[in-house]
Amino acid sequence: MRWLDLAKLALSSISSHKQRSLLTALGLIIGIAAVVILTSIGRGIHSFVLSEFTQFGTHLIAVYPGKTTTLGLSGATISTVRPLSVADAGSLENLDHVLAAMPMLQGNARIEAGNKQRRANVFGVGAALPLVWQLKVDSGRFLPNDGLDNPRAFAVLGSKMRTELFGNASPLGQRIRVGNDRFRVIGVMQPKGQMLGFDLDDTVFVASGKAMEMFDRQSLMEIDLLYSSETSAESVEKAIKRRLIARHGSEDFTIVTQNQMLEKMDSVLSVLTMAVAALGSISLLVGSVGILTIMTIAVSERVSEIGLLRAIGAERGMVFKLFLGEALLLSMTGGALGVILGVCLVKLVAAFIPGLPVQLAWGYIGAAFGVSLLIGIAAGVLPAMKAARLNPLEALRAE
Repeated sequence: MRWLDLAKLALSSISSHKQRSLLTALGLIIGIAAVVILTSIGRGIHSFVLSEFTQFGTHLIAVYPGKTTTLGLSGATISTVRPLSVADAGSLENLDHVLAAMPMLQGNARIEAGNKQRRANVFGVGAALPLVWQLKVDSGRFLPNDGLDNPRAFAVLGSKMRTELFGNASPLGQRIRVGNDRFRVIGVMQPKGQMLGFDLDDTVFVASGKAMEMFDRQSLMEIDLLYSSETSAESVEKAIKRRLIARHGSEDFTIVTQNQMLEKMDSVLSVLTMAVAALGSISLLVGSVGILTIMTIAVSERVSEIGLLRAIGAERGMVFKLFLGEALLLSMTGGALGVILGVCLVKLVAAFIPGLPVQLAWGYIGAAFGVSLLIGIAAGVLPAMKAARLNPLEALRAE
């Protein structure tokens, strides 16, 4: 018997038991749809977080105070860690291939303008922030490149902060109070959105030296460096290490390149996507049990049919292929419908919940569909072998 004839026979057998076939395929439909939805959410979060890291450019290196690794010494023996200073940032900016260096620290303070006040994030930064973080000034100008010892009390507002404090009026030249200090507004930034939970539009930018005084800090939180695309991150990292060791006397700092951050985040988020895919695969396992159960029942119900097929000359191999084909056809149909259902649900989620990042992970979707076919084969082998081994005379006598 040709494969086409076997397929037609398997299809007629499935269509003659529509309700049973639908219930059998339903487990796979739900399982595949669950995999599609969960992996789409995982991939969407993956892409969203990575885009958050790369929205400020791709040639950044961050330097943090303190060493994140130890050499097995007692913590009590290490007491001479030197803080990162604004002067360190100025020294690093003079390195070859470094385009800009920006000192940074962050805190939270009360912001007052006239009779309006609110608490918000305050970023102490350098004049190179628009270049390093790729932010643009909407009106006025950004902080000037004042000396390290006595920066002027200037402030630049995020777009949302400007609206909250001054409405549609121009804030340029106005005085605001940040914590206990007074600042003059000299600029407003264009809208940027959030960066890993920090709303850059609802913030105030002041000189890093002023922020260190305001928050009574002895060290910067980090120094961000922008380097030329014509050089490698490794060579710049080595130059930074040499310069800071020369200034501090020891390696009491941590250097993290953006590539390292992206690689770590990518590995963590890939594991997350695989984990949610594994959760959805549990439904596929349930679907495989359903196919195995239904096909086993089908063999018991169709003993006389098997006997008749064997009596008219059908070989065991043909009977095996027939029942295996039915299981494979069920799993293929369930897998295809599950993919369609899952894709449609993802599109609906994207349309009605735009704040939830979703992105179809076609690699996982293809793998899930392939697994559904394997499930059909695996779940159909035992019932098909049982059907093929039936004695034709005993099968006919069962009628």
